[in-house]
Amino acid sequence: MRSRLVARSARLALATVAALALTGAATAAATADSRSTAAPACVTDDLTFTVTEETQAGGYLFLTAKAKPGISCTLEGVSPSASFGPSSDSAVSPAEHAVSESITLERSTTAYAGINPKITNDDLGWESDQLHLSVAGDEVNSITLDLPVTVLVDQPIATNWHADPADAVPVSI
Repeated sequence: MRSRLVARSARLALATVAALALTGAATAAATADSRSTAAPACVTDDLTFTVTEETQAGGYLFLTAKAKPGISCTLEGVSPSASFGPSSDSAVSPAEHAVSESITLERSTTAYAGINPKITNDDLGWESDQLHLSVAGDEVNSITLDLPVTVLVDQPIATNWHADPADAVPVSI
């Protein structure tokens, strides 16, 4: 009988020590996370966007994204969520097959992406003078940008967000 009581109390003590160890590890992890200096992920409302027309590579729309004053956030190196209208065939597809490096936007840091509204080699498509845009994952808060020119749209593609504007030239494969 005594060995059962000892065994039971030993198991209880061991369980208590294990629980304290797990609690301590969770507390240490939470403390480390709270001291992390990584900026939170950007959402559409954190940024200001501009769109200009470029003639390089047959012509494309050049997007810039900057953090609003007082905001510091990280923009993932994926293509922006964009479309030229409400139909699914107006949605912009990724031009790149890999994720680029994330960009921390703050103060004067700028991210760049390029959108080619038409990759087909014909006169088919539809005209648009607006672009619906959001940060990937934040499509609910999309904004509408007026384009500097009316574009013909057919199978549009977009580059990922990049820190170097030279990397934001959309090339169809």
